[in-house]
Amino acid sequence: MIRDEQRPMLRFLIVQSTASVVGLQGWMILFNNFAVEVAGLDGRQVGVIGSVREVPGFLALLAVFVLLVIREHRLSALSVVVLGIGVGATGLLPTYGGLILTTLVMSFGFHYYETTNQSLTLQYFSTAASPHVFGRLRSLAAATSILVGLLIFIMGQALSYRTMFLVIGVLVTAAGVWGFFQDPTHRDVEPQHRRMIVRRKYALFYFLTFMAGARRQIFIAFSVFLLVKVFAFSVTEITLLFVVNNAVNYFLSPAIGRAIVRYGERKVLSLEYAGLILVFILYATTDSRWVVTLMYILDHILFNFAMAIRTYFQKVADPKDIAPSMAVGFTINHIAAVVMPAIGGALWMVDYRIPFFAGALMSLISLLAVQRIPDFSQA
Repeated sequence: MIRDEQRPMLRFLIVQSTASVVGLQGWMILFNNFAVEVAGLDGRQVGVIGSVREVPGFLALLAVFVLLVIREHRLSALSVVVLGIGVGATGLLPTYGGLILTTLVMSFGFHYYETTNQSLTLQYFSTAASPHVFGRLRSLAAATSILVGLLIFIMGQALSYRTMFLVIGVLVTAAGVWGFFQDPTHRDVEPQHRRMIVRRKYALFYFLTFMAGARRQIFIAFSVFLLVKVFAFSVTEITLLFVVNNAVNYFLSPAIGRAIVRYGERKVLSLEYAGLILVFILYATTDSRWVVTLMYILDHILFNFAMAIRTYFQKVADPKDIAPSMAVGFTINHIAAVVMPAIGGALWMVDYRIPFFAGALMSLISLLAVQRIPDFSQA
């Protein structure tokens, strides 16, 4: 499935993706406690930093212009370096302004790596291989997330927040520096356009990408909040769910990649959105802790099906459009990140069920939209 000339790129993506997960998960696990216990921030300030964290994702399209001066795999590794520096510096600047700055640095690194990671995968691996690669990287990310949690638990017994941020930052930066001096490319890949690309024929990809971003925000902003606020889940229970979700996805992510190859994007995405309709309706209507727990795990599993949106794009795209289109797509995905939390929060204050019913409606619209994806097996 993976040709010899593709193995350097696969190795490169595995190392950089692992480092990216280490950096992001380490930051997320430590940040809230650090912000409150050491920096003394209040809820409003933490909320502002949360919004600031999404700005680099919204600006991912600027990666197109950065590619005018640096090759894409080097931008990918440099992004991991920037992520590591941002995480490492977080513990050194325990003030509101300092955390805004380090969050921006960390987030630029993470989001630009994700943009180039998706682009390189679609460029260097065939339509038959890319779902397997995406699945393998997702599986690796799940396992790494569990290991990072364990590492922080161990370090937390003896080390300060500043030291833990530094340790994680140094590890991530070292992996990025290693990647910067690698050349995993080969000559068979189409040169990429180095300008903004927006084409009418990619309209379905843009729409599905936007809807996936909106769905992601409902999951991030409101699902855990539902568990804590409405169902009174403890920190221990939420942590256990985190471990269970990542353990399940470690095993299921490669299977999702294989399913895309075998059944096609339309069927896989149809299953995702049909499942999400059920998930969101039950989020809104159940009063059972067991049901909401199962829905949260299913929600997390279905999130991985979104890789089929990218593999669909790979099949319809001009190969030269992949890098700029991934940057544009990442920005479109994050439009929802700017508006959904605020709108959803206002609706939650009216009735906590409203954001979830809205999610079910968006999933129904997406289900109808994915029926326009061709059956490539018949092509």
